[in-house]
Amino acid sequence: MTTRYDSDFYGWTQEQADLIRAGNFEQLDTDNLLEEIESMGRSERRELESRLEKLLSHMLKWRYQDSRRGKIWLLTIKEQRRKFADCLEENPSLKSRLDDRLIKVYLYAKISASKETGISENVFPDVCPWTFEQIMDTDFYPQ
Repeated sequence: MTTRYDSDFYGWTQEQADLIRAGNFEQLDTDNLLEEIESMGRSERRELESRLEKLLSHMLKWRYQDSRRGKIWLLTIKEQRRKFADCLEENPSLKSRLDDRLIKVYLYAKISASKETGISENVFPDVCPWTFEQIMDTDFYPQ
């Protein structure tokens, strides 16, 4: 077997796929395959968290800068809700980890909202003021 993991990643992926199709499991580069599979899972989790962070940040801006509310913020909230829901639909096992992740992601959303608005982080609540149901409710916009 020619392992090209470090020198030709695409070639390595094709080689590994061919080996699996042919049933040549003993020739697989299992260490690197396992690493890549785990990496794919982390990537999906980070994508979900990124969508949630952007959504929460815009909800904070919506709530705390009501004089600047506009169509762009409204559409961003709608878009991020949809994209977050899509990610969750594609990766339903991540839902069980949402409570823990919401705590962490909200802290990043506060930083992002503060950076974009100039409002001190201390103005925003220490913990996320909305339930998951409110965050995902297409008719909910914080007042």
